[in-house]
Amino acid sequence: MTTPADPAPPAERRVPEAVHRRRWAILGALMLSLLIVVLDNSILNVAIKTISTPEPTGLGATQSELEWAINAYTLVFAGLLFTAGLLGDRVGRKKVLLIGLAVFGVGSALAAESGSPVQLIAFRAVMGLGAAFVMPATLAVLMNVFERDEQPKAIGIWAGGVGLAIAIGPITGGVLLDHFWWGSVFLVNVPIVVIALALMVWLVPDSRDPNPGRIDPIGVVMSVIGLVLLVYGIIKGGQLADFTDVTVLSTSGAGLLVLVAFVVHEKRSDHPSIDVTYFKNKVFSAAIGAIALVFFALMGVTFFSVFYTQSVRGYTPLETGLLMLPLAAAQLIFAPRARLVVDRFGYKATTTGGMAILALMLAAFAGLEADTPIWILEVLFFLMGTGMAHIMTPTSVVIMQALPREKAGSASALSNTFRQVGGALGIAVLGSVLSTAYRNGIEDKLPPAARHEAGESIEATLGFAAKLGARGDALVGPANDAFLHAMHVTAFWGAGVAAIGAVIVAVFLPGRTPAPEREPKDTELVSADH
Repeated sequence: MTTPADPAPPAERRVPEAVHRRRWAILGALMLSLLIVVLDNSILNVAIKTISTPEPTGLGATQSELEWAINAYTLVFAGLLFTAGLLGDRVGRKKVLLIGLAVFGVGSALAAESGSPVQLIAFRAVMGLGAAFVMPATLAVLMNVFERDEQPKAIGIWAGGVGLAIAIGPITGGVLLDHFWWGSVFLVNVPIVVIALALMVWLVPDSRDPNPGRIDPIGVVMSVIGLVLLVYGIIKGGQLADFTDVTVLSTSGAGLLVLVAFVVHEKRSDHPSIDVTYFKNKVFSAAIGAIALVFFALMGVTFFSVFYTQSVRGYTPLETGLLMLPLAAAQLIFAPRARLVVDRFGYKATTTGGMAILALMLAAFAGLEADTPIWILEVLFFLMGTGMAHIMTPTSVVIMQALPREKAGSASALSNTFRQVGGALGIAVLGSVLSTAYRNGIEDKLPPAARHEAGESIEATLGFAAKLGARGDALVGPANDAFLHAMHVTAFWGAGVAAIGAVIVAVFLPGRTPAPEREPKDTELVSADH
């Protein structure tokens, strides 16, 4: 026991003094690398319409090619996240971060110069490869440059940065497309990558697991195959709006089987890639499940809100981006402060409250109509961001502090993998709910020969109406009505998923975690570090 006058024992500080002094500058450099990876996906959403325009304005990409330009990135990213986290723990997180950034920068430059949709899809996959190595490494480095008591604050700022990137992406994309050609949305990454690489080399210390054990090649390969098959099946189901299709069932089923086999293999292995017994910790599992459910609901809703603002309300891509700002502002304001709420009320109350707010706001989308005052949408976005900030920060802290510091890369990769799979599922499942409900509402208003193609989405119907000239004007009202009904149905589905998340965190997350329980772990880590 130490008296209040005593200095803290030197063993308690595990971060070298030189690193500790520049920790906030290091966090800034990490945020920059994180920013471009997250920013890029949200930028692309705005550029989709332009890329689909025939040359020379765009590439003349079909709906299917556009989806694969997004999905090629997601597929490679989700498939390799876990492996990248393991590699960072083993060979050094700084090295992995630098390689990932360089690959991402090269992929961005090549994507900007794509001459065809097929080339764009291939280079987007290269960008996904780089991003997979960047994302888990940023959080893993953060865990190794901050002391345990400062980690919640740092993770809060990190989570706020993710929210900021998601929102400024569409604004940046809108500005670039107003002044430059479509490739500028990718080329803008290159100078940022160069600055981030210079800052990384200068500021960020390298860290790795001192006792990594032997490599588990079978486990690594199984995790990649299982995740790629599962995510591919999910994406395909969303594209076809039919999850009973043979291709969908066989690929996602095979993916699940491989992942089950991976878990069995890891349990039996004497040198596993991931210690699956971590999932026996109900708090850890509930936190990871909550992150997946939040992104399921969020990605599905942002997907349909873009169509609502642009197709129904007639806003430009740039204006749509600006309308999303309250979502980011709330995350930026509240994510770094969420730890104070946790200190006051505990993890359970904070995250359950956040999930409940998110569920209510998603349900409120069912009240939006074509003439609803736009400030109501802004309030919904701000409250959604507030709810998310009080979920993402506490659950990220729980996940990262549940595993030893040496395994920070694996913990971050697991969290990011569940987030990616949850987001992909959200877009696929809620996207297919939206398109099925829309098709059912519009089909009888369309001529039989045009029902299949023109009934695919509100954009397809409005495109068909434009071709008909004055005769097509009669389709605009029914298209808006059908879309609004479909959006209301989808919003309730999203709210239901968020409500399930609220129940999970209310049951399994702890109230306040007493500090003494963590002390033994800290001292064990000290001895492991030396």
